[in-house]
Formats: sequence, structure tokens, C-alpha cells
Amino acid sequence: MSVEVKTHTALHILKGAIQKVLGAKWTSGVYVNGNHGRLVVQFDRRPKDNEIIQIEEEANEKIVENVPVEELILDRAEAEKRWGDAIYDLFPLPPSITQLNIFHIQGWNVNACKAKHTKTTGEVGRLRILKTRYREAKKLLEVSFDIQNNEEIDRPHDKLAFGEF
Repeated sequence: MSVEVKTHTALHILKGAIQKVLGAKWTSGVYVNGNHGRLVVQFDRRPKDNEIIQIEEEANEKIVENVPVEELILDRAEAEKRWGDAIYDLFPLPPSITQLNIFHIQGWNVNACKAKHTKTTGEVGRLRILKTRYREAKKLLEVSFDIQNNEEIDRPHDKLAFGEF
């Protein structure tokens, strides 16, 4: 399995943690390159350092739980009936798309997504938030992260880790 498959799954795990801690629902952008990823969500304020730490902890707890990752192919109407607008991001899907690939971690994250994913959350490894950036004018929070093998040495949190990039 490629590292980008793990990183892409990590985006969904991170999104679930951000929703849980901050209540931020809408994704406005994603980026994956190797073991590095960035998630951009709509949010109305700069989060506190302890909230960023809590997001990372929640994400890693979900990884350690090693829960199944479901990938479903559903008619768009059926997916919308089951999950409403929770399956969408701020970048719209054209109405001509009538079948959706749905990524689902029970009770954590659901999203229309055509990328490949791991079979379980535990396959991701460890998620490490590197930096955050809040863009006040656009009300966007960018969270930059890496995934690490479980064997890699972890560094302690410090306030600099959450500075602007």
C-alpha cells in the first residue's frame, strides 16, 4: 500500500477529530504528497494550542482503535438520504454525478471521496500535526501534518509547532 493511501485516510481521520474538537464541518481544500498532508476547513476563529493538541490526540486515538474503514458505492440519492450534506465539502460535485464513492468511519467521518484508502484506521501509523495557519479574512484553518510509522521517534509538543507557515 502506498504512503499516499495512508496519508489520504489520515485526512479523513483528522477531519473527524477537527469536527469533534472544534465543530468545524466544511472542508475547503486538501493536499497529499507522500507522508505529508494538509486539510483546510472553514472555521470562525484561530484555535488555541490546547485544542490543536487535543485534535492530534483524538486522531491518534482513532488510529489506535484500528476501526474498519468502509468504502461504499451508492446512488447519490441514497447517500444523501443516509447522511445528508455531511458527505459533501465546500467544493461541489456536479449534478451529473449520480453514483458516489463514500468513505465512512462509523461515528467519526463520512465523505464522498474517490481516492483509495486503508482498510482500517490502524494502518495509517501515527499522525503528527506540524503547523496550523488561520486565515482570518477567509475564515479558514489550515492544518499541516505528517504520518509516521509507529516506530518513528516522537517529539514533544511545543508552541512553535503550531506557528504560522
